[in-house]
Amino acid sequence: MNKMLNKANSYRLSQEILRNKALAKGVNLIAPETIYLSQDTSFGKNVTVEPYVVFGPKVKVGDNSCIKSFSHVEGTKIEKNVTVGPYARLRSGTILKKNTKIGNFVETKKSYINDYTKVNHLSYIGDTFIGKNSNVGAGTITCNYDGVKKSKTKISDNVFIGSNASLIAPVSVHKNSIVGAGSVITKNVKEKSLAITRAPQLEIKNYKRKKK
Repeated sequence: MNKMLNKANSYRLSQEILRNKALAKGVNLIAPETIYLSQDTSFGKNVTVEPYVVFGPKVKVGDNSCIKSFSHVEGTKIEKNVTVGPYARLRSGTILKKNTKIGNFVETKKSYINDYTKVNHLSYIGDTFIGKNSNVGAGTITCNYDGVKKSKTKISDNVFIGSNASLIAPVSVHKNSIVGAGSVITKNVKEKSLAITRAPQLEIKNYKRKKK
């Protein structure tokens, strides 16, 4: 019991030291007692971290960026003017270039997301390259694992991915193209194209539900 208490007290003290160092550097830690840092967490200028954020090892946060509440970040490089969260999970190998936005309930892993691109809601982006000025709609996933190996997805510049799309890697979506909402994309999408895959909608008139 004493060993456990000593370990807990040591951890608590180390967190206080790390928080105080960040505050002294000018990082705006809102409710600092709820924020957990690693020894190598690095912050630029004018960074804001909201309550209940956890930083794992190897995280760099650039100038004028904001990490919103309940986000977990590890092994990630965040450049300037980036917004993350709330409730985002950034896993190892994530690189967020300037002016990107990662929204609520978004998970990234081994992915490069270029300038001015947004992944705003409820998406999984893994083993992916995304170009500049692209938008990934709510519920989109990159299907990077087939049960044996992991493959890569490439989304180029000025691409719009509609909500609830599934991109089956390996696949590329080329510049200035659109993927329609609800589509399952298994082939490369050409430049300036609309890709859409949907089953036809059926409607049965005067349908009666079965009774128990």
